[in-house]
Amino acid sequence: MYKEDIILSDIETVKKFVSFANQFDFPVTLFSDKYIINGKSIMGIFGLDLSQPLQIEVRENFPKEFKEKLKEFKIVQNF
Repeated sequence: MYKEDIILSDIETVKKFVSFANQFDFPVTLFSDKYIINGKSIMGIFGLDLSQPLQIEVRENFPKEFKEKLKEFKIVQNF
């Protein structure tokens, strides 16, 4: 199982993420507070509070390019 915190802060980022997630055959799950959402559902994602980080979970084996492309959505911390 793979988990990562991501941020989908605007409409374009959500559309890009859903397009990315739908390229793969395995389930992509997003967690936000008390909600569990299909990461391939644009309507489901827009029902979340996008001002807060989301946690993505992938239970299956996934290709290396999935994790590499996911970096685009990771939370960047500036110190």
